[in-house]
Amino acid sequence: QVQLVESGGGLVQAGGSLRLSCAHSGRTFNNYAMGWFRQAPGKEHEFVAVIIWNSSNTYYKDSVKGRFTISGDNAKNTVYLQMDSVKPEDTAVYYCAASTYYSGFSVRDPHAYDGWGQGTQVTVSS
Repeated sequence: QVQLVESGGGLVQAGGSLRLSCAHSGRTFNNYAMGWFRQAPGKEHEFVAVIIWNSSNTYYKDSVKGRFTISGDNAKNTVYLQMDSVKPEDTAVYYCAASTYYSGFSVRDPHAYDGWGQGTQVTVSS
């Protein structure tokens, strides 16, 4: 069973930075992929970023490219989301997700993931 715990959320002014962390436990950390999703009030759950462990390839939602960076630290069993130049539209609950095997779904699709954290609130003030 996969356990994921996010931290690092909070209130930040537009243009500022925030770093989210996701501590992973319960299985071998070398999962297929680790991703970040978010959900704003009244909006659907949406993909933000993902890192594919075997290749270290990363993919991002278009609106966060160049501003957000996903990275992982195997020694600490942790994945990070560095959020720079944040905007009010980045306000949402951010969820960490783990894909422990290749399922055939796109890594941008929540169905590709079999472990989820409880979420951490990020609020960007204008």
